Amino acid sequence: MSSLYSTRRDFIKAVGSGAAALAVPGCASITQPRAGKNKRPNIVLMMADDMGYSDIGCYGGEIHTPNLDALAAGGLRFTQFYNTARCCPTRASLMTGLYQHQAGVGHMMEDKGHESYRGDLNNRCVTIAEALKQAGYNTYMSGKWHVTRYRRPEGPKHNWPRQRGFDRFFGTIHGAGSFYDPCSLTRDNTQIPPDSDDFYYTDAISDNAVKFVREHDSDNPFFMYVAYTAPHWPMHALSQDIARYKGRYAQGWDALRAERHKRMVEMGIVKREWKITPRDRAVPAWEEAEDKKWHERRMEVYAAMVDRLDQGVGRIIAELKRKGRFNNTLVFFLADNGGCAEEYGSRGAIKPDPSEEIPLRPMDKDALQPDMQPKVTRDGRRVRTGKGVMPGPPDTYIAYGKPWANSSNTPFRLYKHWVHEGGISTPLIAHWPARIRTGGKLRHQPGHLIDIMATCVDVAGAEYPAEYRGHRIAPMEGKSLRPVFDNKPIEREAIYWEHEGNRAVRQGKWKLVSRHPGGWELYDLEADRTELNNLAGEHPEKVEHLKALYEAWATRCGVQPWPVNKPTNNKRKNR
Repeated sequence: MSSLYSTRRDFIKAVGSGAAALAVPGCASITQPRAGKNKRPNIVLMMADDMGYSDIGCYGGEIHTPNLDALAAGGLRFTQFYNTARCCPTRASLMTGLYQHQAGVGHMMEDKGHESYRGDLNNRCVTIAEALKQAGYNTYMSGKWHVTRYRRPEGPKHNWPRQRGFDRFFGTIHGAGSFYDPCSLTRDNTQIPPDSDDFYYTDAISDNAVKFVREHDSDNPFFMYVAYTAPHWPMHALSQDIARYKGRYAQGWDALRAERHKRMVEMGIVKREWKITPRDRAVPAWEEAEDKKWHERRMEVYAAMVDRLDQGVGRIIAELKRKGRFNNTLVFFLADNGGCAEEYGSRGAIKPDPSEEIPLRPMDKDALQPDMQPKVTRDGRRVRTGKGVMPGPPDTYIAYGKPWANSSNTPFRLYKHWVHEGGISTPLIAHWPARIRTGGKLRHQPGHLIDIMATCVDVAGAEYPAEYRGHRIAPMEGKSLRPVFDNKPIEREAIYWEHEGNRAVRQGKWKLVSRHPGGWELYDLEADRTELNNLAGEHPEKVEHLKALYEAWATRCGVQPWPVNKPTNNKRKNR
């Protein structure tokens, strides 16, 4: 399979100025009148899970994503948009318009004894759904929630979607699980088993999002959050999607990185003068890699997962068109962190031992799935892990691994967890025909997840509350992206990051960053966004200035030294 678009010119020519139909079989484009200037838009916020910066076609990838590419061609692509480097902190920040520590999710879903590390959304924030609901919006969610540590069916449920502003919910409370039998699958406030023998979670997320659009018959606008778990491990995909990528990755990860980088430069996504980062030292050259067929299969399945996500996006867009709502719907698409280098289930011997005879133990069809990694499939097969397990079917549970994550994050350094560019850079597509009329353009203004709440409140004509349900609410941290639609700048002091002791601050073109437990590095991102030329020694005054900004922000937001310890009477350590 060749690249969908080899250059930016070919990309725009192929999908036009935004009038083209999205690639859904049997669904023709529907021409709609422009919405009135004062009519509030519907908002659809879609997010992928563990997807790298360069994976989709309109950002230089070879994966077949015609529906996302068509949204990009009819809208805008942001080249310097950022997440928080990890799944649940990103979701907390995205939903609240605050930095994750301010929302109570400074790390993951565990209570570390500090208000900023409770692993549970606090009552000093509101979600986008809560803010827009006060302005008359209907609110729907389909997909992964992952901003509360309480996921058991018996509760408590104070931070489940229905209790945080959503009128309807289908998805998972937990952060990961089988695509064939997800952990904590839930409709509204009730946990449920899969509803069919051919259940596949990515399709179910898309189907329920389509259902919410179809059944929205109110004159009110709606906000819908579609949070896919693809392509997060485990590598589960349908056989027909995997077949599309058979042999596509036979040349290996080095060739793939070079191929993507070339397209990204031609598209204008990255600058030619930004040198591609060297291959990760822990990754062998493809020629020296063992088990090449197994490695190929892991990437084939990963690509198939992204492909199936894109098919679902196409069905959602087709339903918006069928309902006459497409023209005045603002659609966002982004990812929660960079490509994931975790080797979950991919190391060591195959387990259980293939030579052992293990009797079938089918699960009851009405039983709830309590485990992130199921012990058995519904029909009783033991779920296998280990190096050499060919991923895809429900009785496997492995990741795609560091070598391919290195390719997903082309051309940047590092991965999910870290706050160098490979961990925090995300595609962001914005599409809104009634407002964005110059499709296929790039926007290079830096932005962050905190800006999505500000944008939603702005375009919805909503009011961000100072108080909500008797609690004082922290002021929004973000800036509306609406000026960027017209290619105007965003004025802000700086953007900040912290995750597991990895720290960064960006002000203008300058980024100060540290990989825990290392020291500060300084980069001029206009000249060197791939972070290869550390200028800390040449500009000590800039280091001190940015360090002071970071320290003031960290104190204000409750950032703790890593690893985070339970509170004591001792003075706080220096970061």
